[in-house]
Amino acid sequence: MALIDLSKKEVHCKIVYYGAGRCGKTTNLLYIYNAMNTKNRGKMLTIDTKGDRTLFFDLLPLNLGKISGFDIRIQLYTVPGQVMYAATRKLVLKGVDGIVFVADPLRVRKERNKESLEDLRKNLKDYHLNLDEMPLVMQYNKRDLADTPIPTLTIAELEDDLNKELKRKYFEAIAIKGNGVFETLKEISKQTVHQVAVKHLLTTL
Repeated sequence: MALIDLSKKEVHCKIVYYGAGRCGKTTNLLYIYNAMNTKNRGKMLTIDTKGDRTLFFDLLPLNLGKISGFDIRIQLYTVPGQVMYAATRKLVLKGVDGIVFVADPLRVRKERNKESLEDLRKNLKDYHLNLDEMPLVMQYNKRDLADTPIPTLTIAELEDDLNKELKRKYFEAIAIKGNGVFETLKEISKQTVHQVAVKHLLTTL
């Protein structure tokens, strides 16, 4: 849930990048962080491990201007994708306002994508949140692999596996090169800020 600071006239929204291990969540945030002006970014906290690049989370506050006189700040988090970090994933989701689900195109990770989405749904439910009602954007990452001999899933297959019922907007991406990264961020930020404004900010004023 968004944090509204009336004394500072600030609204803090939390967006979490979710997905299976090594799908490109941290790569998204690193690209955003390195591409942004230092005036518009905060300190990013990163903990790398051998098994998964992010053990806890990455934090990147973004200033998105004002709504009704309130400064809007967004904090971006990633979660560790590996199964062993289930408790950490759930903890990072606490207070989430918007989600980017990053899918891995490797055919061998087809089931991991689906398991990760179900894991997301379950963890949200434990916080009394419904995935169907959350601001959510799908990102189909590593699209450059489609031009290699490595067996990959098509966009149609990813849509059928992950987005058939949700019917959310998706973006193709090559996060390591920045393709689709800011498009994804712009869309989830727009959805999140709109929902926060409608549900929390406007009712507070």
